[in-house]
Amino acid sequence: MITVTEASATAGALKRLSDEGVSIWLDDLSRRRITSGNLAELIDTQHVVGVTTNPSIFQAAIGSGEGYEEQLTDLAVRGVTVDEAVRMMTTADVRAAADILRPVYDATGGRDGRVSIEVDPRLAHNTAATIAEARQLAWLVDRPNVMIKIPATKAGLPAITEVIGAGISVNVTLIFSLERYREVMDAYLAGLEKAQAAGLDLSAIHSVASFFVSRVDSEIDKRLTLLGTDEALALKGRAALANARLAYEAYEEVFAGERWLALTGSRANKQRPLWASTGVKDPAYKDTLYVEDLVAPGTVNTMPEATLNATADHGNIHGDTVTGGYAQARADLAAVERLGISYDEVVQQLEDEGVAKFEVAWQDLLDAVTKSLTGKEVDGE
Repeated sequence: MITVTEASATAGALKRLSDEGVSIWLDDLSRRRITSGNLAELIDTQHVVGVTTNPSIFQAAIGSGEGYEEQLTDLAVRGVTVDEAVRMMTTADVRAAADILRPVYDATGGRDGRVSIEVDPRLAHNTAATIAEARQLAWLVDRPNVMIKIPATKAGLPAITEVIGAGISVNVTLIFSLERYREVMDAYLAGLEKAQAAGLDLSAIHSVASFFVSRVDSEIDKRLTLLGTDEALALKGRAALANARLAYEAYEEVFAGERWLALTGSRANKQRPLWASTGVKDPAYKDTLYVEDLVAPGTVNTMPEATLNATADHGNIHGDTVTGGYAQARADLAAVERLGISYDEVVQQLEDEGVAKFEVAWQDLLDAVTKSLTGKEVDGE
């Protein structure tokens, strides 16, 4: 893990990004990052105001075993199931991170200072189980600044409404398509309406919609490369930004509409777009591409540490790079479609792959913890 050195001298671009209305969240968490003081340092020096996690992040952190030895020993002695052990470790990390971020939460009125934890990815297509798991996670973490991550699958949409309606803040994840994003915003508004009818305080309910970026380029660029024409190659690296910019346009439309305005009197909060998957996967692209070219007020950019450090080191933040690009964004996606690459097919494939990747990571984590618990039991005999 890279430590932060001379951060105050290198965080100029991060401050400018924050000043443009972009909340900087870290897309990573581990026990070592918490106990070493690194997370607190990033908050103090790198303008980090939130944390996101996912099954892959926890698989990497807990799978290494570093920092979890004592808790694993206690869990083994108690004879807990592997599922319970994983939830005890992940929620402990999220609870500790939430405590570190609590001053940010208080200072921003709950807007930032958030830590996200995802429902079991194996439940992505089960609405009732997702709702139950979300309630359980909120109870286990027991911090006002936790956000429960729910995937934007078809089954996830009604779960979003029910969980928001219960007054639990939600991070909707794995959004790839513009159509699904509008459905997510609709689910959020329906949840607010449900909470309002129940007499809940809407000002205490927050949500972000995690719109994935780099994976769109990875898949579409692969197809453009296979076509190999000059026209196709000229479109590489443009689809993901176009998709995200049109998502922001949809956000502006929905949160200026009559349905939203009817909720503002109850001090409801907008569901902010969150740019996820912002680490560049193609080394031919600038490593800060999905930061510099997605600057817009009222957004969140959650970054892996490498992207955070790259932005601090050589990021070029020069104002809003989203709202003036809607016409070009539509033109870019239309050009991709004309070449025979189906937008609908790509985004559905990416959603399916996203769920599957998190399921694999979660199973890998369960397997690693099973092995660790077994070893602790043997050692304790």
